[in-house]
Amino acid sequence: MPLVTFDLFSALIDSRTGGSAAFAGLATTHGWDVAGTELYDDWDARNKASQQDVPHDDDAPWVPFAEHCRRALAATYAARGLVADPAADVEVLLGSLPRWPLWPDVEAALPEVARTHRVGVLSNVDDELFRRTRAAALVDEDAVLTSERLRAYKPHPELYLRARGAGVDVHVPASARDTRGALEAGLAVVRVRRPGHRVDPDGPQPEREVADLGQLPAVLLSAGG
Repeated sequence: MPLVTFDLFSALIDSRTGGSAAFAGLATTHGWDVAGTELYDDWDARNKASQQDVPHDDDAPWVPFAEHCRRALAATYAARGLVADPAADVEVLLGSLPRWPLWPDVEAALPEVARTHRVGVLSNVDDELFRRTRAAALVDEDAVLTSERLRAYKPHPELYLRARGAGVDVHVPASARDTRGALEAGLAVVRVRRPGHRVDPDGPQPEREVADLGQLPAVLLSAGG
């Protein structure tokens, strides 16, 4: 069967809701008067920037996703003048992954997609961290393509090229950088529209979009993907 992959932290999981709740708890623990959403947004932007700066050559040392998370948290605290141990707090943050919610359409839609396609994930996450998420039970374990496995990070073209080499036929992103990266690398894309995400107006535009994943099986069938 053809393989369709989903982005983990935008297409499947509402990461901003889950991560913001964890940051709200950290703020309460430390006695900080700052919203969890504010901390999450700051940390998330720095985390993505850290991943984007990784060199993608075979001689470069690998930097795990968890380490990017720690570096981003340390930078967030430093920029805001917050005093805490980022190594300890990132353990709390990543320990909360099992509570990060799926988008409401995911649990019903993925089994329907699995009738005609292998269902996988294409994500910047580490293997062990992925196994903590609620999405892990809904996809084919052999079709989990993480940055740890592919040795590349979104949005670098190398990740998408290696995904194609691993057999990905269609990718389902939501975020601007993932949509643009997949399209520029030549992957077939069906974008799912999620709150808080948009298409990069300066990049290539997806030919196919769905409002929710319940529409995906029909779109895949019509596209022959």
